[in-house]
Amino acid sequence: MKAALCTHYGPPEDLEIRNIPAPKADVGQVVISVKACGVNFPDVLLVQGKYQFKPPLPFAPGGEVAGIVKEIGEAVTSVKVGDRVAASIGNGGFAEEALADAQRCLIIPANVAFDVASCFIVTYGTSWHALVDRANLKVGETLVVLGAAGGAGLSAVEIGKALGAHVIAGASTQEKIDLAKRCGADDVFVYPKTPLSRDQQKALSEGIKRLTNGQGADVLYDPVGDDYAEPALRAMNWNGRYLVIGFAAGNIPKVPLNLTLLKGSQIMGVFWGASTMRDPKHARESLERLLAMISEGKLKPHVSGRFPLARAGEAIRTLMDRKAHGKVAVTMQ
Repeated sequence: MKAALCTHYGPPEDLEIRNIPAPKADVGQVVISVKACGVNFPDVLLVQGKYQFKPPLPFAPGGEVAGIVKEIGEAVTSVKVGDRVAASIGNGGFAEEALADAQRCLIIPANVAFDVASCFIVTYGTSWHALVDRANLKVGETLVVLGAAGGAGLSAVEIGKALGAHVIAGASTQEKIDLAKRCGADDVFVYPKTPLSRDQQKALSEGIKRLTNGQGADVLYDPVGDDYAEPALRAMNWNGRYLVIGFAAGNIPKVPLNLTLLKGSQIMGVFWGASTMRDPKHARESLERLLAMISEGKLKPHVSGRFPLARAGEAIRTLMDRKAHGKVAVTMQ
C-alpha cells in the first residue's frame, strides 16, 4: 500500500510517498481502508520532531481517520468488516490502510461523509472537553474564542452556540471572522498578527471588554498563545475561566499571575489526548454525542481543503502557515 512517510525531521514538503507493507490486525485491533484523514496541528509538530511524543522513524503522520473496516483481529466484537468508521489512531493515517484499536472506532452515520467524519475527533473532541468538562460553560455566558477560523477555534464557536453561550470570535483577518460569523458567532473582531506592541495588546484587551459590555469573558478559548495571552487574560470577567488549548502563534507565553487574583479567574489546561487515556469511557460518550449532533445538523464541521495523498505535505503546510479555514483532509480517492 502507499503511504506518505516522514523519514527524517524537517519541513512537510519532505514527506515521501512509498509503498510499504499493509498492516495486520492483532488482538483487539482493526485494519481500516482509509478514505480520508484529518490534518491537525500535532502533525505540524510531529514532522519537525517538536511534538511531546515522537514515533520512531519512518512514520506516517495523521491521527484521525475515516474509512471502511477491512479486517478485524481476534476478540473484536464492537465493529465488523464493512462498517463505516472513524477512529483516533495517533499517527499512521496518511496511508491507504491504517491500524486502529477497535475500542476507538466510532460507527459513522450514513448521512455523514468520510471527509467530515475524519475531521471532528481531535478538534471537536478538544473543544467539547474544554467547554463542557473543564469550563462548565453555561447557557447565557459569554465565550470569547481566539483563532476562531482554525479547526479548533471554529469547533469552539459551533459548540459554544449549541450550548447556548453568547459567542465572540476573534481572528487575524476579515475573511476569517466572516467565516466564524457564518458558523454562528454573535460578534467578531480582528486582531493584529504577532508580534504585538504594548499599545496593540492594550487595544486587544479593551476591545474584548467593549464587546462584552465591560464585563469581560466568562470563558476564553485560546489555541493561539504568544502575545495574545496576557491581553486576553486581562479581559476576563470575575470568576472567568481561561482555557489553554495550544500555542499556534509560536511562543509559549508567560503571564503575570496577579491577573488571576484580581479577577478571581482560573487558568485551565486542556489536554484532550491525555483525558481520553485517563477516562476512555467518558471520551467515547462525548464523541458519540458529537457525531450524533453532526448527523442531526446541529454541528457542521467546515472542511475547506481536500488534498490527495501525493500532496499530503501541502496539507500540513496549509496548517503550518495558518492558512487553513476550519479543517483540511488528506483523501485517498
